[in-house]
Amino acid sequence: DFSGMLGCIDCMHWEWKNCPSGWKGAFQKGLYKVPTVILEAVASYDTWIWHAFFGLPGSLNDINVLDRSPVFHELYENRAPTCEYVVNGHKYNIGYFLSDGIYPQWATFVKTIPFPQGPKAKLFAERQESVRKDVERAFGVLQARFAIVRSPARLMDEKEIGIVVRACVI
Repeated sequence: DFSGMLGCIDCMHWEWKNCPSGWKGAFQKGLYKVPTVILEAVASYDTWIWHAFFGLPGSLNDINVLDRSPVFHELYENRAPTCEYVVNGHKYNIGYFLSDGIYPQWATFVKTIPFPQGPKAKLFAERQESVRKDVERAFGVLQARFAIVRSPARLMDEKEIGIVVRACVI
């Protein structure tokens, strides 16, 4: 049980087939040989996406996206919603997100244990990795429901692509 968890955070790259030639370098990353646009999402176990931030170039990594994302503005301004829970006898009042290893070492991110030692650490790592996949599942459900998101984006205007993504998320 992950009491106090607000959701799982990750990014998805959506291929942009008709990316303007002059922008291709900014929207292309080594891993992806084609231009992509990034969707950052926070999803819950039921694949509900309650935060979506879309439109940054695919050349950015998750940390660069996080730096530009509005998801933590309230946390930065000390106005984060409270969420009381107890873990190992310690009381906490701010929720957290499950994330993969690239995210920073902030108290608001709970990452896996890379090399777990002992049965408790191994169990935690297995559970964290399993539950964190909720956001990956949410991306899969989004693509399964909407063929337009499953296929490369054919629109020329990135704002129009953003409208499509937001409509599909909603």
